[in-house]
Amino acid sequence: MDLSAGHGYLLIGGLILVGAGLLIISLIVNLHVAHSVRDEVRHREKLLEYYRNIFSQLGVILIGIGVSLFIFFFQQNYQDQRRRDTELQQVLAKLAGRIARGAPVIASLDEFDDVLDEGGAYVSPDLGGKNAAVSAQGSELGKQVAKILLVERDIDLRDFDILNLSRDFETTFVVNELDPKLWFNIVRDESEIKYATTQIALDYKDLQDAIGGEAVEAAVANPEKERKIKQEVLDIFYDADLLRLRGRQFLGRACWLFGQGRGFVSAAPVDAIEADATSQQEWIERSKPVLTQAKSGSGDCFTLLHFGQGA
Repeated sequence: MDLSAGHGYLLIGGLILVGAGLLIISLIVNLHVAHSVRDEVRHREKLLEYYRNIFSQLGVILIGIGVSLFIFFFQQNYQDQRRRDTELQQVLAKLAGRIARGAPVIASLDEFDDVLDEGGAYVSPDLGGKNAAVSAQGSELGKQVAKILLVERDIDLRDFDILNLSRDFETTFVVNELDPKLWFNIVRDESEIKYATTQIALDYKDLQDAIGGEAVEAAVANPEKERKIKQEVLDIFYDADLLRLRGRQFLGRACWLFGQGRGFVSAAPVDAIEADATSQQEWIERSKPVLTQAKSGSGDCFTLLHFGQGA
């Protein structure tokens, strides 16, 4: 039984009120006992004494039960609150650790930015992206592939495993109290980050197979190989764009949650962060005002995203 739900209070209050009522009745009966003694009505005196004792004993018992339950529930609630506070503090500490370790990982995405946003903000080809990442051909494609291979060497995709808050939340009370939309989006972003990192590793392997052990310049000079290489490059771009969008959205949300302090458990989702976007640029422009106002440590949450700050 949980006092916070109100039912415990009603039970305890009811027991004490009924017990107090019985004691009052026993006092009234005791007055009648006194009258019987004065009138020397022995039979009625004994009967009234019996009722008085029954009422008084029941009253004391019910009040005692009510008081005992109150003490028990008070201690239980106090312990539960202490346990909740300790758990919340641990979750906040883990959240801070995720943000601190995740920020350098997200900063590494600048290398993808340099390639993806060359000539303008990247939008996937099916939505009409026309920047160099999408349109490069021939020797420009060769230069692009060389950059992509450098990015593969510099970014360790395994580091993105740190972007996983659900591990810290799912065994605590937080998972039951956090806004369902926030929880769903946290898990969704984790899943898509995992998917993107897995796919990028496979895309790089496919790109190497398409190059076929030749020099990149020689491979793109072959029309058939150029077509295959171009397709693999676009696949890498698609998954890299998904990774940077979900990675930055994940870190931005985590930082914003941490900025809410102990009240993050009851925080309502912010559309500027949570609403779906057709491109990273759209999400950045929409979320920047909110994340700039949210603080984490000595800086703001937007700075942590390391967007547009150079590799």
